[in-house]
Amino acid sequence: MRFLIILNDPPYGTERSYNGLRLALSLAKTEGTELRVFLMADAVFCAKPGQKTPDGYYNIERMLRGLATKDAPIGACGSCMDARGMSDADLVPGAHHSSMAELTSWTLWADKVVTF
Repeated sequence: MRFLIILNDPPYGTERSYNGLRLALSLAKTEGTELRVFLMADAVFCAKPGQKTPDGYYNIERMLRGLATKDAPIGACGSCMDARGMSDADLVPGAHHSSMAELTSWTLWADKVVTF
């Protein structure tokens, strides 16, 4: 089964992106599943490298890097990045500058789309 997870919220301040990435990591470990993650709005900040969180606190960057090691494509909305002054250099390895056209393609590809 093919899953697309769309995140909209910032990495910290709410737990929506955290919970979306928890689901994504669990799906990535599940046999027979394919997964893609799309970051829009303030969720593009989830892909910002250099996040420093207190010991024992979740780290969104680390979670995204874990997905990337499982070959899950991670797209960051280019318009959302532009609006927030982010460039391709502001993305963790494994995440890429994406577009609405790619989100459309991924949505048509997916059996299930889950948004957070």
